Amino acid sequence: MAELKDFAEQLVNLTVKEVNELATILKDEYGIEPAAAAVAVAGPAAGGDDAADEKTEFDVILTAAGSSKLAVVKLVKELTGLGLKEAKGIVDSAPAAVKEGISKDEAEGLKKSLEEAGAEVELK
Repeated sequence: MAELKDFAEQLVNLTVKEVNELATILKDEYGIEPAAAAVAVAGPAAGGDDAADEKTEFDVILTAAGSSKLAVVKLVKELTGLGLKEAKGIVDSAPAAVKEGISKDEAEGLKKSLEEAGAEVELK
């Protein structure tokens, strides 16, 4: 039991970059796609087709930093509240999620801000 508690603590303390690397390892080596699994589990419990048609949570994905990478890193730091190192990690590992599970209005606002800074962004 203590080992599981230690493992849970390690998972909670992962940086965004480490989480992205873990997701890649799970997908490439074990064929597990964490986001798809979460959607598959949550989908039927949400109430069927009607719930699937109306999306309420969005992910802001940075696809490329563009020509002004430093400005994008600073903006990601500001928007997420992360440290400079973590923000740079997100920008360097693009495509990467900047924020996940946020409202449509917030997601569109983040997208607009990032695009104004020169980044390429998509919403999922």
